[in-house]
Amino acid sequence: MSLSFKNRIAFYYMMATAIILTVVFLTIYFAVQKTVMSHLDRDLSYEAIKHTKEILLSGDSIKFKNKAEWEEREHREIQVNPVFIQLLDRQGRYMDKSPNLKSDHLIFKEFDSDGHFETYLGDRPIRQVQMPFEHNGKINGYILAAMSSESELSILLKLRNVLLISFLVVLLGLYFIFRFLAGRSIQPVQDVTQTITRITNKNLSERVILPPNKDEIYELSYSFNALLQRLENAIERERQFTADASHELRTPLAALRGTMEVLIRKERTQKEYEDKIQLSLSIIERMTFTLEQLLLLARLDSKAITKKIDPISLPSIIDESLAYFIHQIQEKNIQIDLLYDRNKQFQVPNFYANLMIGNLLSNAIKYSNIDSTLKVSIEDIDNHVVCSIQDQGIGIKEEDLSHIYDNFFRSDSLKHKQITGNGLGLSIVKKCAEAINANVKIESRLGQGTNVQITFD
Repeated sequence: MSLSFKNRIAFYYMMATAIILTVVFLTIYFAVQKTVMSHLDRDLSYEAIKHTKEILLSGDSIKFKNKAEWEEREHREIQVNPVFIQLLDRQGRYMDKSPNLKSDHLIFKEFDSDGHFETYLGDRPIRQVQMPFEHNGKINGYILAAMSSESELSILLKLRNVLLISFLVVLLGLYFIFRFLAGRSIQPVQDVTQTITRITNKNLSERVILPPNKDEIYELSYSFNALLQRLENAIERERQFTADASHELRTPLAALRGTMEVLIRKERTQKEYEDKIQLSLSIIERMTFTLEQLLLLARLDSKAITKKIDPISLPSIIDESLAYFIHQIQEKNIQIDLLYDRNKQFQVPNFYANLMIGNLLSNAIKYSNIDSTLKVSIEDIDNHVVCSIQDQGIGIKEEDLSHIYDNFFRSDSLKHKQITGNGLGLSIVKKCAEAINANVKIESRLGQGTNVQITFD
């Protein structure tokens, strides 16, 4: 059906209403028909029983008493709705009839019980009843009574025409009403369509206005807005990644280019070549590390990582991470205090916990003072594994604590140029925590150190 969505809704509503109206109107028609015919049948039965008392039986003859008076009364009076009476014997043979039948006869139907039925007297429709009459317990014959049903049929015909016209008028009116209501109902859908038409990658911030009622249209609009938000976030992550990568790679690339240009200006000694090449390799290593962390952040943002969250012992993760940073620990002569029961497993998600603990221990060691202490504790609190990493390092300024999860943010980085880093570690920690519903709490005081507490769900 090549109809618009609005017209299809109106059409389907109209068809459903047509079925209901058909049932209702037919019920009305047949109820009125039954009522009208019941009144007519009651009058016929009364007339038949009344005239049964006027029957005269004489041998095999069946006649009406005082028929002459009956004829004279019919001549004097004008009968609006005359009653036709006819007598038959047991075999259905004609015996007598009312004067108003003149040369006409009522038909006889061979059935045992009395009954009412429609028939014709000449070309006039009549309603007829046929009743047996008895004498001494024996059926002596039948009395037939009939009345014109023209007025009743005329009423039913008018009722049928009224119902039919009303049916068509109501359906036509309801179609336009349903069409109007359908247009109002799908207005939010049209708003969604118009919004989709207007949206490009330049204005993804536009949103569909949510309807006041929380129905299916509301869910559609809400879901579409959520989809737009995800698209906007994805594009923003792409832009952020591009901006971050270009920002972080521009400086080392410039340094690498400057080193190469210095090398080719004149002849160098073997030692100078080796030093410059070693410097270039360190720059490349730093660029590689930064790119790997940027890619990891991008995957964490987009939920592209589908690692199984297999449980692993948290103490084993800490042991492996400390072993990896053993050289930095020894260089600063940092004392490690492990404050937990090594007999307990303290199960945590493998992949994400490794990333979090690795980055946090790396930061704690880098920013710890020489000859300081690094405390690592694990507790089981309310069925949650809680890990704390507390260093005695340079700390973070209070006003910088709200920015520590921002990409490439480093508090007082110019004051600590000797400490390498790119400001992505805590961003990775935050994304990993969100992936496994863990909670990260960082407290720090400038010049006294930092305490990081992770609560694993």
